[in-house]
Amino acid sequence: MNNILSAKNIVKRYASHTALDDVSLDIPSQSIFGLLGPNGAGKTSLIRIINQITGPDSGELFFEDEKLSQKHIEQIGYLPEERGLYKKMEVGEQALYLAQLKGMSKVDAKKKLKFWFEKFEIDAWWNKKVEELSKGMQQKVQFIVTVLHEPKLLILDEPFSGFDPINANIIKNEILNLKKQGSTILFSTHNMGSVEELCDNIALIHRSKKIVDGAVKEIRKAYKSNIYEIEFTGTMMSFTNSLWTFGKLLEHTVDGDYCKAQVQLVGNSKSNQLLESVLAAVDIQSYREIVPSMNDIFIAKVNEENVVGTQSNFTE
Repeated sequence: MNNILSAKNIVKRYASHTALDDVSLDIPSQSIFGLLGPNGAGKTSLIRIINQITGPDSGELFFEDEKLSQKHIEQIGYLPEERGLYKKMEVGEQALYLAQLKGMSKVDAKKKLKFWFEKFEIDAWWNKKVEELSKGMQQKVQFIVTVLHEPKLLILDEPFSGFDPINANIIKNEILNLKKQGSTILFSTHNMGSVEELCDNIALIHRSKKIVDGAVKEIRKAYKSNIYEIEFTGTMMSFTNSLWTFGKLLEHTVDGDYCKAQVQLVGNSKSNQLLESVLAAVDIQSYREIVPSMNDIFIAKVNEENVVGTQSNFTE
């Protein structure tokens, strides 16, 4: 798959602080790419560089295999975390103004805005001032303006912030539709549930460095720990004895004859071996592998890096 954007060895410093330290990543075309990391990790610095608000101290960026330049700005849509609408302007007037800044004609912009305003059910607010809109409606307006010129690359920084579940779901569906229509979405968020639901690939940045990147499915698979949750009826003693050398009991709960247990495979044991062994001893109700969520992986990797960083500081 071709990459719409590639960052090569990006370094960005502010005085004595290094915001990005040799960060490289590739964003595949027509995909949803999650840019993850704790506050202060360097995500915003990278987004600002991609938008050419600032430049890197070293390293290069490429847009569709061309060195990133001002001519690519019109092919990028940016929804910042800090929303920026003019409160005293009328909604329609402001949307038209922002669309024209992206190179759209007034006629084309008005036609497309009418479509989006009706779709998001905010057409009645066209002549209202921005300050009269709720926060959610203002965010809808800014989302519309961001996608209106049909950019190849959309950068969405915490796009669900402030939305109720119904409107968040509307935005999620639109993001998926935009991907189907050919857009690429760079998606920065702390919401790991949204990452698993939407993202094809991710990069995790911590303390200015990239510490994990790849396809979401492959990352989750790589961090599996061979733990299975087994629900069954019978006795814990029979179940425990049946594990033999195939599995290690990690934890369990008992409610009468109903039991739930977490078991980790031991050595080179296979799932089928464990299943066959316990089937002979208890009546299994459910059997599933516990695959770590992106939230679990995020927390584990950040904590791991924090420990390494602390040890490094201690030895210096």
